[in-house]
Amino acid sequence: MRRNLTTGLKRRLRTDPMGDFDRLPAPARAWAHRAVLPWSAASIARIWARALSETGSEAAALARLCAAEAGTLARERGTSG
Repeated sequence: MRRNLTTGLKRRLRTDPMGDFDRLPAPARAWAHRAVLPWSAASIARIWARALSETGSEAAALARLCAAEAGTLARERGTSG
C-alpha cells in the first residue's frame, strides 16, 4: 500500500492570490481596482517590476500597465492600435 502515497507527477505549488495582491505596491493595487480586465497579481507585478527597472518611475509603470491593458483590449476587439 505504500506506493499509493507517492507519485512521479510534479507537485503544484499552492499560491495565495489574495496575499500576492496584497503584496503589490499601493499604486499598482489601486490601478488593479480600476482596471477593466481581471488581471492577476503576478501579471501586474511582472509589468510593474519591468517598468520600474527600465524607468525608475511609478508614473511610467502605471502608464505601462494602462498600455498593456489597452493592447489586450484592442486584441480582443480584433483591431490594432
